[in-house]
Amino acid sequence: MTAQLPVRPTAPPDRPPPVPRPPLKALAPLRETGKLFALAAAVTRAVFRRPFQVREFIEQFWFIASVTILPAALVSIPFGAVIALQVGSLTQQLGAQSFTGGASVLAVIQQASPLIVALLIAGAGGSAICADLGSRTIREELDAMEVMGVSPIQRLVVPRVLATMFVAVLLNGMVSVVGTLGGYFFNVIMQGGTPGAYLASFSALAQLPDLYISELKALIFGFIAGIVAAYRGLNPRGGPKGVGDAVNQSVVITFMLLFFVNMVLTAIYLQIVPAKGG
Repeated sequence: MTAQLPVRPTAPPDRPPPVPRPPLKALAPLRETGKLFALAAAVTRAVFRRPFQVREFIEQFWFIASVTILPAALVSIPFGAVIALQVGSLTQQLGAQSFTGGASVLAVIQQASPLIVALLIAGAGGSAICADLGSRTIREELDAMEVMGVSPIQRLVVPRVLATMFVAVLLNGMVSVVGTLGGYFFNVIMQGGTPGAYLASFSALAQLPDLYISELKALIFGFIAGIVAAYRGLNPRGGPKGVGDAVNQSVVITFMLLFFVNMVLTAIYLQIVPAKGG
């Protein structure tokens, strides 16, 4: 008789690994927003690190200024004119023509000037920044920089963001002056206003914090334009075609953020700073 070997119990068949669930599409905007804020924080930290790319900053500053100075000056004239004409027509209906200058100049300085500067920087300078970084990304230049131990954020992104901020602050002053002169010309020449009343109402209603909030808006708007352009340039999808799509997306996203942030800053300013004479 042959001895029978003990039969070992067979192990249960291995279960297939769980199939990973695809990420919810509804959470995609939140993830993109988080990555955008993470890039903003990384750029803020990298500003204080050394070495600082002075040459890159000067080149980007000159490029952004050269493509935005003339359009900003040309756009600010009709903006100031439209505001002065509309406010002048309204004050005539209310019998308060003496306040035309103050109301129109405050509207130009507080609202129109920072938005004009930010929109032009986002449309001209921001699109160029996004296209440049996007082309470098698809050519894997940024990966090569990381392999060599060079931070693309500190080397490329920080100088561009700082350039957009400084150009926005300087252009804001120019646009405010040009828009005010345009409003003055159209109010005095076309609506029959008096120069003395225009200037007197401005000095009676305007105050120094109005200029401060205008420059602060320009600084923040420049930062937003630079960060959004850099983020979309660092994350293109689909090769060269994706770079073009990223440029369009950066401009649209910047416009949406600018109007929202402008509303928040204006509401905070009106609550903190009392009106002159109030």
